[in-house]
Amino acid sequence: MNLPNKITVARLFLTLIIILLLCLPFSYFGIHFPKYDINGVTVVLNYIIAGFIFIIASLTDFLDGYIARKYNLVTDTGKILDAIADKVLVNPILILLACNGFIPVIIPVIYVTRDIVVDAIKMQAASKGKVVAAIKSGKWKTATMMVGLVLVFFYNIPFEFINIRVDLFLLFFACIMSVISAVEYYHLNKDLIFSKSENA
Repeated sequence: MNLPNKITVARLFLTLIIILLLCLPFSYFGIHFPKYDINGVTVVLNYIIAGFIFIIASLTDFLDGYIARKYNLVTDTGKILDAIADKVLVNPILILLACNGFIPVIIPVIYVTRDIVVDAIKMQAASKGKVVAAIKSGKWKTATMMVGLVLVFFYNIPFEFINIRVDLFLLFFACIMSVISAVEYYHLNKDLIFSKSENA
């Protein structure tokens, strides 16, 4: 396993830690994370820890791709691992944050549904020998979602002090961009999607 793939696997491991921090009933085991009041905003330590880990995991998403491209270490295994790690890093965390009341449920519904649709388009394209390249709206979607999630983990501070929900604005913007990118993926590949395969 080359270095970029090891970094990708590390991202999966970090994501697992975040998921455990968000969903394990620590109180059942006698573990109680301390709470802090910051200018009227109550923050819980496990979300702060998860936020720092999320930042590190997000940076590895850039790092593994950069190293793979720079040193010609791109592999099919790496592509598959990277795609899995990207989905695992965001989708379960969105669902858990919604379950815990930090974000509206509609955000993971839109985001996860979009991923299913786009992945289906990519699989259809791959079955016909075409690689679907990333598009600009998809990159905007990813960037704004990552920044929005970081703000959620840190309780929207410092914007919470002036009562402006920048975190939710970014997450909803990411959802809008995710829908736009899904439409663009469909438009760019609709001929391929509805074309008959040679073996049909």
